[in-house]
Order: sequence, then C-alpha cells, then structure tokens
Amino acid sequence: MTDAFSTCQKNVLLAKSPSTQIEGVFAATTGRLVPEEQEALLQQWLKEEVENLPASESVPAARKVSVTLTSAWLEGSELLMTSLSDLNTSPEVTQCADQQLLELNTLASSELQDHAVAELARLPAEETATVAGSAPWAAVVPQTDHQTAGCAGINVEVLNDDPAVLAWSLACDAETVPPVLPGQPIQDAVPFYPVPTEVPYHEILWRDWEDLSVQPCVLEQVSKNTSLFEFRVMSYNILAQDLVEQGLDLYVHCHPDILNWNYRLPNLLQEIQHWDPDVLCLQEVQENHYWEQLEPTFKEMGFACFYKRRTGTKTDGCAVCYKHSRFQLISLSPVEYFRPGLDVLNRDNVGLVLLLQPVLPEELGLKAVSPLCVANTHVLFNPRRGDIKLAQVALLLAEIDKIARTTEGSYYPVILCGDLNSVPDSPLYKFIRNGELSYHGMPAWKVSGQENFSQQLYPRKLQAPLWPSSLGVTDKCQYVALCQPKKLAGRREYSRDFLLQFRFCDVACERPPQLVLLEGVTDAKPDRPAHWPKPAAMVKDRDPQPFIPRCSGVIQHGLNLTSVYSHFLPHRGRPEVTTMPMGLGATVDYIFYSAEPVEDKAGRRLYKDGALKLLGRLSLLSEDVLLMANGLPNPFCSSDHLCLLASFGLEISSL
Repeated sequence: MTDAFSTCQKNVLLAKSPSTQIEGVFAATTGRLVPEEQEALLQQWLKEEVENLPASESVPAARKVSVTLTSAWLEGSELLMTSLSDLNTSPEVTQCADQQLLELNTLASSELQDHAVAELARLPAEETATVAGSAPWAAVVPQTDHQTAGCAGINVEVLNDDPAVLAWSLACDAETVPPVLPGQPIQDAVPFYPVPTEVPYHEILWRDWEDLSVQPCVLEQVSKNTSLFEFRVMSYNILAQDLVEQGLDLYVHCHPDILNWNYRLPNLLQEIQHWDPDVLCLQEVQENHYWEQLEPTFKEMGFACFYKRRTGTKTDGCAVCYKHSRFQLISLSPVEYFRPGLDVLNRDNVGLVLLLQPVLPEELGLKAVSPLCVANTHVLFNPRRGDIKLAQVALLLAEIDKIARTTEGSYYPVILCGDLNSVPDSPLYKFIRNGELSYHGMPAWKVSGQENFSQQLYPRKLQAPLWPSSLGVTDKCQYVALCQPKKLAGRREYSRDFLLQFRFCDVACERPPQLVLLEGVTDAKPDRPAHWPKPAAMVKDRDPQPFIPRCSGVIQHGLNLTSVYSHFLPHRGRPEVTTMPMGLGATVDYIFYSAEPVEDKAGRRLYKDGALKLLGRLSLLSEDVLLMANGLPNPFCSSDHLCLLASFGLEISSL
C-alpha cells in the first residue's frame, strides 16, 4: 500500500509540476524531518533535473526540502476530514524504508525523468510559480519558511495548529490557479483532482427577515394613533454537549472538530448576539456550561437569566433570559413533569413559565402596557410515547393558565416557545392550536407524528382519563384548586324571616338523636301545615354515592394560541425545517402566541392578531438547502436545530 501511494504521488508531481515545485511530497504527509540519507538522495535527484534544463531556465537549488499543500494534490473531502495529527500517524504515509529508497532511485532515472524535463521545457517562465489554495474552504498551512524559486513552501516540521482552524480556514491567496497540465497515464494509479469551488455557508444558509407589519391585515388592526411596545423573541435548541458525546452515531456526517464545544460555543454566542433578541428561550442547556460560560456572558449582554435543569440524573435543561432594560420579572414558575407513581408522567422533562412586565420609556408619560407571559419547554422525544407528551403539554398549559389568568378571568398575552418533538398538523400540534383534542383510543405514536408505527399489531393506545384525578388537573388543563369557588371568610348572619322559611322542612321536623330529652321542651314537634310536603322515608345503612364525572376522552384549553410560522415555504414549494435528525428534515420547534379566534373552518381555528401582534419573523430553510450544507450541525450552524426568531408588538394604552 505504501509503495503504491509513493509511486502515485511522485508520478503525478513529475507530470504536473515544474522541478522547483517537486519537493518533499513524502515529507508533507509525515510532518517530520527526513533522514540525512533521504534528503541527500532527493537533493541529488533535483540537481540532475536542473542540469538537464536549458540555461535560460536555470533554477536556484533548494536549501531545504519543503512542502506545499494545494487543492490540486489532495481530494477536498480527504483534506477537510483529515487533521494533521491523522496525517502524522497514518500507516500509508510513514517514512520511506530502504526498499522505498531503492524504488525512488529507479523512478528518478529513465523515462519518467525525461518526460518531466520535456514538460518543464514547454512551460512558460511565468507559470513556474504556483499558489496554494484555489478552493474557498481549503486547508491553508501558514508559511514558516521563505519562498524558494517562486514556490510558497513551508518548513517540514510538526505543526501544533488546531486542526479545526486548518480545516475550515478560508484560502487567502486565490489570485492565481495552479496550471493543469496533461500528465502521463499511470497504470493502477488513483487520480488526483482539484477541490471544486464551494459556495460559502453563509450564502447557502441565508435566511431572510420577513416583515409582516406591512401586510394589510396588520395595518388594519394597528391604527395610526396606537403605539406598540416592540420586542424580539428567540427560541433555540443549542444541543447539549453531553448529548453529542452520548449519540455520536447521529453526527457521523460531521467533522469531529466542529462538534467540539470550544468550536460550537463562539458560533452560538455570535448568532445570538447578531439577532439581538429581547427574550431568549433555550433548550438543551448543559448545566455546567450554563453556570460557567453562558450565564456570565448573557449577563454581560444585559440579560437576566433563569435556568431549570431536568430532574433525575440529566445534565441539561431549559433557560429563559430577558433584557432587564426591557422587562421586569413579576413571577417565575418552574415546572417539573415527573410525578412519582404516574406512568404517564414518569420522565424528567421540565419547563419554565415567567410573567414579565414591559418597561416603557419615561418620555411616554402616563402609559401602560399589559404584562406578558413567556413559557419555555422541551417535551419528551420518544415517538412511541405520545401519551407522555400530551400529559406534559397539559401540565404546562395548566401552569400557564395559573400564571397568565387575570382577576377578571381573561388572560394576559402568552408566548409559548420550545422543542415539542411533534410535527405540524399532528394531534398534539392541533391540540395546542385549536384548543381541543379527542384522544380516546388514539395510538400513542400518532400523537406527535414523528414516525409511523402503524405496522405494529398491538400499539399502545390512549385511554380516558389520560391522567388520574390525584394530579389535580382538569380536562380543561386547569388546576382543580383554582377552579373551585373560594369560601367566604367569617360567619354568615341570617335574618329571622329567612330562617322561618325552613321551620317545617324535613330536617327541622326530625328530632336529633343526640338531643337530651326534656319533657315539654325537646319532645315537642312543630305542627306541620297540611300543604307542607311530608318527609321522605329515611334510608338506613346506605352511604351516599360520590359524584363521578363522566370520562369523555376530550381535553381542552382556552389560551387561543397560534403559530408564528406557517410551516411551508410558498416561494420554494417545500415544507419548512427546524432540525435534521439522520439527514431527514422535520419541524419540531415552535413559537406560539396569543391571538383572537375568528372562526372554526373544517376543524381548524382561524385567528387574527389581538393585543399581541406579530410584526416579523426570521425565515426557515428547506431540507434540500440544508443538505447542500451537509445537514446540521455544520461549520456555520453549531446546533442540530435552527433558531426561531419573531418580532412582536404589544399595544400601549393610556392610563
């Protein structure tokens, strides 16, 4: 294998390069100084070639064997997916043995040398210099040695540079392109082709900002005299590093260096800082990274941060951050979905619900704006356990109902962000958007719509009631304690006329058994008028039956939520994508917000903006576009999810 590799490398260089460019190719792969014997042999071989050249094309002798990495000599995928340390330890590119030196002498003589000299003689003088790196994403090794005979060479030493920097650096010098010359065909040799020019990632993954404030439906709802409190909300699953290392088989398409947290963290922070949200909802936030790196950085950016780690032994969780110059915290409520003893709530997912008060500028004077409820969650992934997903969402909606409910019984504006692990138009999605779902008898896998398990003979099915009454949550996703009427404090006082209305009732006409018998006092019975109905027969030894509500298998909520995104790209004719597990695009991340229902049409509720108005959003991408960028993550996007960003406006009213 080593012999074939050495023969192929040398023949290609002889056929395609001038003598000044044919320098230690083998030393390039090893990254170490060649022994004295090999160096002397190569220098002698170069000297013989120079002597055979015409006098006008004399070349100064090379002082030191150097190497030039060009995209014409290495395949692009091989170059980008190979670090310098891999090249040093590769068995195919080790130092030449004595037998290989003998082969090298044989190749240096005879017809190959004559062919190389003939090719050199036909080359113009200005084409003898070549510049490394014609591809925009190519490994560019910094020059540590002087240029020899117009060739950008480097000293053959062990380089300690970060492989990620070498793999993803932009080629700086692309002014001249190495000449492509016809070479002599070599039998059983692997051809070398230049790396094709690639489109930069920021052009492939370009996302447009969609301004929705200019649409007629929005302009009609916002009068000229109405001012808005505008703010941006971002939802982002940033991919916890522990989950990356636990599931490396999901990221075999990625170069190992771009999966490193030290590479990913600056990319994520730069993306968040670029879009500059006022409210930031993050999922899969690793706990140690949050406390050591993310929270200190976000505080420097002007955010107030709150974090909730998943229960059990999980190391990641959810975070909600808001700019303290734009909002003030009214209340905070972390939500744990784990309930001991309940099979439908036995997972460690969590959520956060905040009630924020927008901060208005002082120059507005006596103005007021409604508080805003912001919720963030990451629902269970398991596609087969839709019953757990549905129960987790119901528990979160019950918490939102408690936090966002006003004293009059209505709701403050709500924004619900998160990774729901459910696709659009799935039963879970429809439940959030339409406010109602009939789940009894539904296969559990069908709730999220992630995968199709219809081929199973005995799939798990949802049964009513979905959760026991001990959970304290009704079928309308409200806490039972908040639905019961409050008892009035103190003792009621009744008038005499009011009490006299009950003097002949059944209870008043029966003598209490514990009453002390006093003749002429407690043994007297009231004279019941003839028109008064007789007491009903007493039923002995029979306990009254408790009231058991009928299990309808339907759950509801009254928050009136709709999605920021339409989940379809009309100009491309393709569905939107927020993540790409195993190379398959899907939408599982959402931003829902409060709106006013207009009508229900064919089982789908239509909305219009109310007090909370959608002003704009950052466009999503389609699956084919992400495939062009090698999926997610990639060198440009350091998570396996795309961030979601929307701009809202809250109506400002006078006091």
